[in-house]
This record gives sequence, structure tokens and C-alpha cells, in this order.
Amino acid sequence: MESSSLISFSLLFCFSILFFGSNGVEARRAPPSISYLISENLFNSIFLHKDDNACPARNFYNYTSFIQAAKCFPSFGNTGDIATRKREIAAFLAQISHETTGGWATAPDGPYAWGLCFKEEINPQSNYCDSTNTQWPCYPGKSYHGRGPIQLSWNYNYGPAGKAVVANHSLIAFKTGLWFWMTEQSPKPSCHDVMVGKYVPTEADLAANRTAGYGLVTNIINGGLECGIPNDARVNDRIGFFQRYAQLFKVDTGPNLDFANQKPF
Repeated sequence: MESSSLISFSLLFCFSILFFGSNGVEARRAPPSISYLISENLFNSIFLHKDDNACPARNFYNYTSFIQAAKCFPSFGNTGDIATRKREIAAFLAQISHETTGGWATAPDGPYAWGLCFKEEINPQSNYCDSTNTQWPCYPGKSYHGRGPIQLSWNYNYGPAGKAVVANHSLIAFKTGLWFWMTEQSPKPSCHDVMVGKYVPTEADLAANRTAGYGLVTNIINGGLECGIPNDARVNDRIGFFQRYAQLFKVDTGPNLDFANQKPF
């Protein structure tokens, strides 16, 4: 399927989900756009430098694509009270900022003003092919390195998320990041459920001290590499973005920002 056809189909699919149930029954009304919680001005104040010449992804990640992508996941930013909704949006933006950051310690406006600088992983250490996964087998000669705002990696994520198109179109890139955020991948809960208070820990979660909070979201995203390490620089970077964005949204961050005492999934 050509990329333009894929984009058109993707938009049509999103429209149908908003106005019709999954069984084809017409919904009463679409959920409100999250634009009432995050304006374009706020989005631009969060990502102060994403379109700088220093950022390889300049002019790629735009506000309109983010808002359109969010409409494909009606529960995102529309679950719980206003503070919970804002906190979830801030948490998502903080995580994708860490994954795509172009900042450094002495960067202009601070290191947490430089999210969305990259759309592909720089110098990937491998092609991220899990040859044991038969449901989504690797294609010869293809790389499954990090792409898009959440730097989606591995063939078993690429397959259900739409394969390797996430670095070619802003709307699809944001949709892919939100797909990962909203989708439970057992035994991992979804990041969405954690941030809106719907996470119910299993016995295994309790034994692993996997408590609800922003730290558990990081565990879901990259726990295998970052979990259980006190004062880890990568984790601190994720927290720094979240603290800045929560302040801009005028909400608290909630408990359990790190996951130094947790075990990975």
C-alpha cells in the first residue's frame, strides 16, 4: 500500500471510530478535542526549540498532527477530572521529549525545552530484530530501530503499530506514539491506565514493587534498561521533562516519579 493511501485510510479509520462504535453503531457524539486542555501556544511553549536548525526533525512534529492523532484515541486526555487529564498529557509529552531530546545541561532555556528534536534513533546499536517472534517476523535488510516521538523499536512493536512508516509522516508518527501509550501489552498495563488511576497491580506487580505513578510509565517504556538504578541520569531526564510540563499545565506530578525500587516487567 502506498504511503499516501495509508494516510488516507488512517484518517478515515479515525473518523469512523469517533462517530461510530466498533460494531458500526453510531455514537451519540465524539469526545471533546484535547485542544481545550493544550492550546497551540502552550504546545509551542513546551517545545521551544523543536524547529531550530539544530534539530534534525525541525518542522516535522506539529501541533495540528498531535491534536488529530489524539482524536484517534478518544480516552487520551479525556479520562478523569481536569487535573488527571492534564497530568496524562504532560506525562506523555514528557516521555516523548526524553526519547527525542536534543538538549544538554547548558542548553538555551534549559535541557527540558528541547523535546522533539529527533524522529529516528541516532547510531542504533542493532537492527532490533527479535528473530524468535514469529507473529511479526523481520523482513530481510530492514531495521527496526527507534522511530517517531516515542522511538518505537523492535519488529514486534512495528508490526501492530503500522510497520516502518512512523518516520515519514507527522500524523502517523504521533498516532504511533499514542498507540503505544494507550495499548496494554500483557503483562504490562497501558501507560494511559497508569496515569488515569485504572492500573490494578497483580500479585507479581506487588512483589516487584511496581507502584502506580510516572515511574511505572517509564518502567513500561524502557524498564529493561533503566529499572532499579538509583539516581539514573536517563530516569532523571524523564522526570525533569515531566516536572517542567506539569508546571506549565499547572498540575502536580503525583507520587512515585522514579522506579529505582521497582523490578522491570
